[in-house]
Amino acid sequence: MLLNLSSSSCSVINLPNSKSRTHFSKSPSSSSSSFLSHSFNSSDLSFKNRHQIFWEKSRIPCRRSCDFRPWAFAGFDIGSAPSVLEATAVLTAIIVVHESGHFLAACLQGIHVSKFAIGFGPILAKFNKNNVEYSIRAFPLGGFVGFPDNDPESDIPADDENLLKNRPILDRVIVISAGVVANIIFAYLIILIQVSSVGLPVQEPFPGVLVPEVLTLSAASRDGLLPGDVILAVNANELPKLASKAVSELVEAIKRSPNRTVLLKVERGKQYLEIGVTPDKSFDGTGRIGVQLSPNVKISKVVAKNFLEAFSYSKREFLGLSFKVLDSLKQTFLNFSQSASKVSGPVAIIAVGAEVARSNIDGLYQFAAVLNINLAVINLLPLPALDGGSLALILIEAARGGRKLPLELEQQIMSSGIMLVVLLGLFLIIKDTLNLEFIKDLL
Repeated sequence: MLLNLSSSSCSVINLPNSKSRTHFSKSPSSSSSSFLSHSFNSSDLSFKNRHQIFWEKSRIPCRRSCDFRPWAFAGFDIGSAPSVLEATAVLTAIIVVHESGHFLAACLQGIHVSKFAIGFGPILAKFNKNNVEYSIRAFPLGGFVGFPDNDPESDIPADDENLLKNRPILDRVIVISAGVVANIIFAYLIILIQVSSVGLPVQEPFPGVLVPEVLTLSAASRDGLLPGDVILAVNANELPKLASKAVSELVEAIKRSPNRTVLLKVERGKQYLEIGVTPDKSFDGTGRIGVQLSPNVKISKVVAKNFLEAFSYSKREFLGLSFKVLDSLKQTFLNFSQSASKVSGPVAIIAVGAEVARSNIDGLYQFAAVLNINLAVINLLPLPALDGGSLALILIEAARGGRKLPLELEQQIMSSGIMLVVLLGLFLIIKDTLNLEFIKDLL
């Protein structure tokens, strides 16, 4: 199970401007296996309480609503035990759903199954029922469903028609793709539950950029900018209506003007002012004024009033999330040299999930839905050890008129893929663990 944590819009709709205004400041080839990792490199998702930045610290343009990246790369903070348990439960549920898809698709077709495992490596706990071994294993890199096809200890004859390898191509395709289908359905159900219960966050944009906080003794404080001000224009150029672009444009204008006065048009209550701010020169030669910036938006929730509305909202949100995931994956491959260093594993997923859980329940729903969609999309890639790799081998068999590749070659392809995935997973676990805040403090 390979996860590329991507971005999405947290809201189902954008409301037009209104007169009221509220600002928010603050295993072997006979197994269907899955591997867990993710990349944060193209996230554009930010939860409503996390979208502000201290510009003099990061000098990164603020994102539209829910960016996971600051949590992922500024040093992980696992936080409280309840939030860690919530994030772990979400991750475990996603793995169980994925593997259950494979398992049920096989059982419903009468195909023999020998193992159902969460994790890889040494067994921590297990029990047997109906000739299937259910286990929890040491390395939380995903899970697998095992089939007795090539198990030398199995007492099932090699020519049994209910072995997976002896079933028609369509039956095998159904089993292998069932994990992806299960995660897609699970993602949609999560969104549907959110829409019907707690509601989806909705952004209502307003002109300009909000200044929630001004640092003491900063250029902004010295020149008269106050918390709560809304910057509408810079050097007589109105800021764009799109919130993320407005913040970016303002930041860039200030960065380009160290020690040169920047004229800001400011809305303060019912007054409109023009304030000249002279950015200080930072160590890298760019300008800074020492403010916290935020998109000027009102955030509320919309809860479906009936089933028809719930399905309509869920469909729109699911399609929006899916588009963002696909776009993120495309950007990851197009800029792989830059994004490769940002790939992280299950430790990072739990750390980010814990931070999301501490923020608000909306984020946890969104987080779970994004992970499910990522899992579904990435597992379709034609790579060894992923579901897409197994599907590719079956398609090659179909193209060869039903003739399989030599068994030795097929096993070499899948075994080498699994080995690389496990080694990568262990590397990511070690890297992410060393990046935890309390581990950094110990070191």
